[in-house]
Amino acid sequence: MAMADGGRTVGDGREPEGRRAGGLAGAVASEWTKLWSVRAASLSLVAGLVITGIFTFYYASIARINEHPVQPVGNAAASSVVVTQFVFVVLAVVAVTSEYTAGTVRASLLWVPRRHRVQAAKALVAGVVAFLGGGAFAVVGTAVAWSAFDGRASFDAGTTLGQAVAVGVYQGLVAVLTVGVAFAARHPAGALSVLVTLLWALPSVLLGLGGDTLAAVNDRLPHGAGDHFLRVGGDGPYSSATAVLIVAAWTAAAHLIGLYVLRRRDA
Repeated sequence: MAMADGGRTVGDGREPEGRRAGGLAGAVASEWTKLWSVRAASLSLVAGLVITGIFTFYYASIARINEHPVQPVGNAAASSVVVTQFVFVVLAVVAVTSEYTAGTVRASLLWVPRRHRVQAAKALVAGVVAFLGGGAFAVVGTAVAWSAFDGRASFDAGTTLGQAVAVGVYQGLVAVLTVGVAFAARHPAGALSVLVTLLWALPSVLLGLGGDTLAAVNDRLPHGAGDHFLRVGGDGPYSSATAVLIVAAWTAAAHLIGLYVLRRRDA
């Protein structure tokens, strides 16, 4: 449903009369400001940096102690994504659901009445932050892992840079997926429950039970495909291009579901 503003309907896709709209650029600027006004955003990034350092050091140390075969050093940062993706999940969930909790979403839809623009702005901001943050985490994690591997890893500048960019791409897609789920759920607990199940619990169960059929199902889930996209040297069931397209398909589906709910339900 739409909201009323002086007898005119807003929030249903029409601009209020006599008001200059800022367009998508204005919506993005607004969402950028709102994101960094919430302390959880900065705290999430700091936590992610710490987690990345700990995880990659542990990963490389285990590989060295157990004398695993030499592998690309970027695999450590790629492996840490199973944990660090939730930094950007939390960030994106807060960006959406904090407005529903506080009731300020009504003001957001009043000033940016085109609902798809509101969602697109939040998705763009969350995606860019996750892309840049994920890439930065990968660089830091690779540096930490290189010292901890102590000779059990190989370094190629092109491969390592490619993996860092891939981590950023995957994290960006996860953040956009999260925005869609958060708009559909409208509550942090509900959104996080769905995302933890989809990105961690369900893959863990499928791989834990074992079997080719369940492994094939996992390969079609976001993190299963993402893992094939990020790692170098493994035998994947499909190409890296196919892997990132699978993640993108999940992201697009979540975005469309979130937009459908946003348009159909009142704020």
